[in-house]
Amino acid sequence: MTYDLAVWEGDYPDESDAAATFAALYDRYIGRDDPTSIPPTPAIRAYVESLLDRWYEMDDPRDIDDTSPWSDAPLMNNAQGPIIYFAMRYSMADEVSAACAQMAAERGLVCFDVQWNQLRPTAEEHLPA
Repeated sequence: MTYDLAVWEGDYPDESDAAATFAALYDRYIGRDDPTSIPPTPAIRAYVESLLDRWYEMDDPRDIDDTSPWSDAPLMNNAQGPIIYFAMRYSMADEVSAACAQMAAERGLVCFDVQWNQLRPTAEEHLPA
């Protein structure tokens, strides 16, 4: 079982429009019939690199304690253009999803929690600067 997040570059939608915005981006970039890869934008690439600076890539030989939260690798393969749609281990989702959402917010990116069907971080999750 996995826990999925989507992070994208663009205007911050109203909460009521977030699911529709996610669906449109997913259809355009992730769920396409054309298997041609679209390189991630610089902002999305930098975001993924920051995630990998914090946590090892799945199956990285340096991860001797099996602390990688990701459900597949390479993580960058989940990024297409202005969006990344990625999954993490459900057992690590509380801590990791909150940190991923905060890291996206710090970079001016939008984070959408697919399970909660809402934007993150929520007001309750915002960490002090």
